[in-house]
Amino acid sequence: MISVLDLKIEDMLALRWEEYVNNPIIEPPFPSPMLADPSFLPPEHTPDGLWHLFAHSIMGIHHFTSRDGLAWEREKGVVSKKSLRPLLFEKDSTYYLFYERYVRLLPYLSQIEARHSEDLYSWSEPEAVLRPTLSWQKEGCRYGAVSNPSLVQEEDDFMLYYSAGLVHMKDCRFSEPKYIGVAACDDIMGEYQAASEPIIQPTAMDPYCNMGAGAVKVLKVSDGYIGYQNGIYWDTEIGHSRSAIRMIASRDGYDWDYKDSEPFIEPEPGWKKAFVYALDIRQVGDRFYLFFNARDGWLLGKERIGLAIGALT
Repeated sequence: MISVLDLKIEDMLALRWEEYVNNPIIEPPFPSPMLADPSFLPPEHTPDGLWHLFAHSIMGIHHFTSRDGLAWEREKGVVSKKSLRPLLFEKDSTYYLFYERYVRLLPYLSQIEARHSEDLYSWSEPEAVLRPTLSWQKEGCRYGAVSNPSLVQEEDDFMLYYSAGLVHMKDCRFSEPKYIGVAACDDIMGEYQAASEPIIQPTAMDPYCNMGAGAVKVLKVSDGYIGYQNGIYWDTEIGHSRSAIRMIASRDGYDWDYKDSEPFIEPEPGWKKAFVYALDIRQVGDRFYLFFNARDGWLLGKERIGLAIGALT
């Protein structure tokens, strides 16, 4: 089996994607109207040989398990309250859960925390790994917001990609991330040092990122990095804000080529009517599984989780 580390940027850009025919596959738990920002591990990377997926509702972060990656059962309880946008990361048979936790809602302030586990069920006490300290991390929110963690291991350190700041969407009456930044640390659970400027930001010239940068999940490949970004944009044809998933590329992990990228998962009538949001992607055998959430309305809407599978061409 070819590893993602053996593939090139052009190989990843040429993946052939198909959405699972029975999407959506996970509904939000009552009474929450939404279930969002999934992160998962396939059986070959878990201690019990099951699929594990974490996602958040209005109650906090939930834990789901599956035997086939299609039919999911929710484990009891909430993994972390006042928390959202989780990321699972495995290193040396230890499992790490990164996530955004809001310190307060009004005025909004959040930070990225991390916990570790040996079995994906019992977790250590949380440790803050990134707090908003830079001016652009505080745009749209008085005290700052950092969210949507994505982790890449380098030879000597870890690169933490994250969203920061907020942009208000008038048709939804809620906010989404404005910028994407990167921070580094030589300790996976340490205090990450953020680069001084964002690496991705909205621009009027980019039709899929003209309001906010949204979020990105980053994979390292043999000649650089591939990012899966859901930018936030204003769709002039329908007069609404939207989000779609596209692939972007970088040779060094800092300078990203994204201005000409077209979405490969985008809104359409039905459960994805308004937004296609944040995601997680992993190699599973010789294919790539991508779990994402989508929203079927603007001011009022329901958010569910779906699946797309990518094959090498």
